[in-house]
Amino acid sequence: MDTQLAQNTAARKERLIALRRRKEAHEKGESVTATFTFKQRNFDPETRQARKATAAEDTVEKEVEGLAEEIVREDEDRRAEELDLFNIQPRRPNWDLKRDMTARMGKLERRTNEAIATILRQRLREQRGGAVSEQVDLVAGIREAEAERDRAMASEEDSE
Repeated sequence: MDTQLAQNTAARKERLIALRRRKEAHEKGESVTATFTFKQRNFDPETRQARKATAAEDTVEKEVEGLAEEIVREDEDRRAEELDLFNIQPRRPNWDLKRDMTARMGKLERRTNEAIATILRQRLREQRGGAVSEQVDLVAGIREAEAERDRAMASEEDSE
């Protein structure tokens, strides 16, 4: 670490001395030309080292190189899907009426469900209040209704 710092300071001192000499020569009117000047295309002044030929910077052109072809390909695929005649279906004449009525029907359906629930609660209260000693057994009632329906269907089949 110390050797690298020492090298950097020595190189900086040399550059400062060279700048002082140029300045003095310029003030005196003498022209001092260096025997060799670095051209910036192969030399990096920040790192004070030669640039490598393979260290090319990434450019926008390289990043966007295949993007145009990809976009065109995707667009063609999308258009091919859109123009598929088997997927095209005409709309029914009343599609807009159905669309307009869905919001209204949603409100009415909610109100209808609330009304049905209220009526069922009232009937259950009436049954409990009218016959306090009798317990309302909904499962038994459903089974009786199913049995009656089965008997009715069996009698219809026998009559045929």
